[in-house]
Amino acid sequence: MTASHQCHVDELRTLFLFEALTDEQLETLCAHGYIEEFQPGPIIVEGEPATCLYVLIEGELAMSKLSGGQDIETNRTSHRGVYCGAWRAFTGQLQRQSYDASVYVTKPSRFFVLDAPAFADFMKEQFPMAVHLLDGMAVGQERTRRAIANREKLLALGRLSAGLTHQLNNPAAAIARAADELRGRISGMRGKLAMLADGTVSPETLNALVQLQDAVAEQVAKSASQHLTALEAADREDAVGEWLEDHDIDGGWDIAPTLVEGGVGTDWLERIAATAEELGRSASLEEAIRWISYTIESELLMNQISEASKRISALVADAKQYSRMDRAPFDVADVHELLRSTLVMFADRLSKDKQPGAITVVKEFDQSLPEIPCFPGDLNQVWTNIIDNALAAMRETGGTLTVRTGREGEKLARIEICDTGPGIPEDIREHIFEPFFTTKPFGEGTGLGLDLAFNIVVKKHRGDLRVESVPGNTRFIVLLPLEKARVEDLADPDLDAELTE
Repeated sequence: MTASHQCHVDELRTLFLFEALTDEQLETLCAHGYIEEFQPGPIIVEGEPATCLYVLIEGELAMSKLSGGQDIETNRTSHRGVYCGAWRAFTGQLQRQSYDASVYVTKPSRFFVLDAPAFADFMKEQFPMAVHLLDGMAVGQERTRRAIANREKLLALGRLSAGLTHQLNNPAAAIARAADELRGRISGMRGKLAMLADGTVSPETLNALVQLQDAVAEQVAKSASQHLTALEAADREDAVGEWLEDHDIDGGWDIAPTLVEGGVGTDWLERIAATAEELGRSASLEEAIRWISYTIESELLMNQISEASKRISALVADAKQYSRMDRAPFDVADVHELLRSTLVMFADRLSKDKQPGAITVVKEFDQSLPEIPCFPGDLNQVWTNIIDNALAAMRETGGTLTVRTGREGEKLARIEICDTGPGIPEDIREHIFEPFFTTKPFGEGTGLGLDLAFNIVVKKHRGDLRVESVPGNTRFIVLLPLEKARVEDLADPDLDAELTE
């Protein structure tokens, strides 16, 4: 319950905030403001539109900030004259401002209350030069911050684009090589047709070979799902090579690897030999085997083209998932998909082999974690900035990047990004989320990567971002609300502009 009363100049004059004002200025404030009494409870809520300035006359107030989806008290005072609410109303665009903290009173309290537009007009009329200076300072800082934040995003995009280009180049080159080799096989096919036309190969023989060719093509398709070890492949090649040598096949040891790769072993060779014997003089065993070898080579080349094309499609799909070009800015998303697509963008800097200096990635995902309400594209920017820093920390020595998901209580998702780098010294740990703070060499870092990540997680998602670090184990912990709260309503419009402009 609240009660409103008319204010008096003499009472306002006793507050340190107004003690230097003239009687005329105090009368102006009284004419546009009022005294309001509040019972214990909230008076303003963080994230809601900033509509009023509140100045404490008597009582006690407590201020809190959202962190990890919970209100954390940051200040408690009964000092007369302290202010809260729309104290920045005279700078920037009034309609875009929101309360940057929550305030509640702990006992019956009285406040001088002034509507934000009236406060803005009073400041501009009574202190125009001060307002111009403060407004100019605020606008200048904001423009600088946005410009460098945009540069940070472009730098990250450039690094990821280079990596993606490298990944796309490999399957594209494989397609080009396979297509060139397949062109030669097709040329050989025209020669076979010429042999049929001049009677070198009878229609009956060709029909038998085509049936055998179809069976071998099926065998090649089956063998694609069977992965032989190097030792198993070598043993089979020896067996096939010896069989071909025993049957006087010229260059048999050269075609043995192709036959084995296509899943053709000695049992298949016996089957081919039986078919050639049935055909008699119209087809020799060597011609039949070379026909089958030619078929296997063509099938394997087409498999290469198909697999490389699928790889390109998968990379493009991952890039699309990473950029979230097909989704609304606010959505419900699987955090594992977001993390996976971001890791794909860094694939050229990661290694599957544990070699000296290599960086391996370990994924420990809690698959029971539900989809979360979020801004997916912005979260991908968070993962990008944190992972990029982790890889930079392990650049010289190599190490392990661990991405882990789980729950923090019942209402929060917990995402950890860990590295085995040298760690973050304690004396700078408290500064890493500050804008423009960087430990990278001059020209390599803007100092806004973690600041941008903090703003996205804490201000835009009402979550929490923290770091724990000792040498060999640095972990960034992101906490995000699981419930479909009013994230889209609570998001700071000024922050939206900063992240998107």
